[in-house]
Order: sequence, then C-alpha cells, then structure tokens
Amino acid sequence: MSSTAAAKRKPCFALIDCNNFYVSCERLFRPDLRERPVIVASNNDGCAIARSAEAKALGIKMGAPLFKIDELIREHRIEVFSSNYALYADISNRVMTTIEQIVPSLEVYSIDEAFAELTGVERAVSLDTFGHELKNRILRWVGMPTCVGIAPTKTLAKLANYGAKQYPKTGGVVDLSERARQLHVSDESEHSFRFNPITHFGLNRSPVSVLSDHF
Repeated sequence: MSSTAAAKRKPCFALIDCNNFYVSCERLFRPDLRERPVIVASNNDGCAIARSAEAKALGIKMGAPLFKIDELIREHRIEVFSSNYALYADISNRVMTTIEQIVPSLEVYSIDEAFAELTGVERAVSLDTFGHELKNRILRWVGMPTCVGIAPTKTLAKLANYGAKQYPKTGGVVDLSERARQLHVSDESEHSFRFNPITHFGLNRSPVSVLSDHF
C-alpha cells in the first residue's frame, strides 16, 4: 500500500468493556445467580464495590456500607461475595487474550476494559458486524458479557460504549465511526426513536466537559 493510501485511512478504535465485571466473574461459577441481585464486597466486606444490574435496580449505590443495607440484603435475598482479586485477574487475562487474537493491536486500559485499534478492519467486514463478533466470541470463550463502542477516537469510543450499555436494543455494540451516524433505538414499549450521539452527548463541547456529565 502506498504511503498516500495509508495516510488517507481513517483511524478507528473500539473500547471493549466487561459488564459488571466482578459480579460477572462470580456468576461464571454460579450460573443460578444470572438474574438475581448480587453484590461484591470490599476486602473487609465493609462496602459494595460491584453490583449486578438487579442490585442497582434496588437502589444499592457504589460504596454503600453493607451494615446500612443489611435489611435490604435479607429482604431481597441478595447474594454477597467477598472480593477475590486473584480470580478477577485471571478472568481479565482470559478476556484480553481472547481479544488479542482477533484485533490488530490492543491496549489494556484497566482490569475490565481495553482499547483495540480497528483501523483498516472495515475493508474486510463492517465494523458493526466485527463488534458483535468480538462481543460474542468473548461470551462464548470466556463467559464474560461485554459492550463494545467503536469510533474514530478513544474518547468517542468511550462515549459509544456508554450508549451501548444504556440502550439494550443496540445489542451491546455502538458504531460511531461516522460522525453523523444516528442509532435507531426502540424502547421497551416498542416505540422507535432516533438517538443522535452528537446532540445527546453534546459532542460539540470539549471532551472533558462531556465526560464529566456522563462518567
């Protein structure tokens, strides 16, 4: 490929983020807890450091002291796990190894998320299709649910991932590789509407102010 053609190739990144990572790690060995509220506690079992979607729906906040929500735990039969960082590190390594096998390059961002460079991938397959294949492979090989955000910069990939988590009807993958792209989203009542990340996230503002609004 000529240097001119390479220069014209648009950069593209994906942020792969594991869903409720510590909780999902524990559920790998307790599939009976898939739809039950689950909390992972801090080292001394003092507070909640990870919550399943079901636990979040009950109003349990990050960092909530367990003694303050003891009644809620008993009332809703919430499963509480002590943190197991050796397990979480092992599962994280399995996830990252799985991703590395099918992306051009990988940057591990934290224990439960990583940036993958996808520049040029769109020449072989659509980025949305690739994102779903990546998500499905991690689920099949490791058992870890994830969301994937795709965009021309890492900041926008982070915002795309936020959209993938907020709107289940996206299937957990949002592709913002084209700045003007809009997402067709259907809510639970089956009413369709358009989600425009440019206006929804205020992307005409600085990335710092946008991120402070949403993260």
